Amino acid sequence: MENENLVLIAKFCLHYGVEPSFISALHDFGLISRLEIYQEHYLSVDDIRDVERMARLHYDLGINLEGIDAIATLLKQIDVLQQELMVAKNGLISFAPPAAGDDHNQINP
Repeated sequence: MENENLVLIAKFCLHYGVEPSFISALHDFGLISRLEIYQEHYLSVDDIRDVERMARLHYDLGINLEGIDAIATLLKQIDVLQQELMVAKNGLISFAPPAAGDDHNQINP
């Protein structure tokens, strides 16, 4: 993993006003991964959006880690279902009859 794809947790916490112990708790609970390089902890930039969301749930709405875990699980399930729906829709498009007024599939006499 390249260093430009990492965010120092201390900087993240300072920027968002989040306690470092909250990030540690998310990691200990298995909700996020963190990387340690030379005794400093980093987040992947790919995880920032999720950590921001979890911080808002906790600090703004007062949701505990168990609640955040349940919400994160449900959001992941929704993402999977949306992807499956898109695959199904794309598969059905090839079987759909041409729409009314769609003349490019018809042979002209």
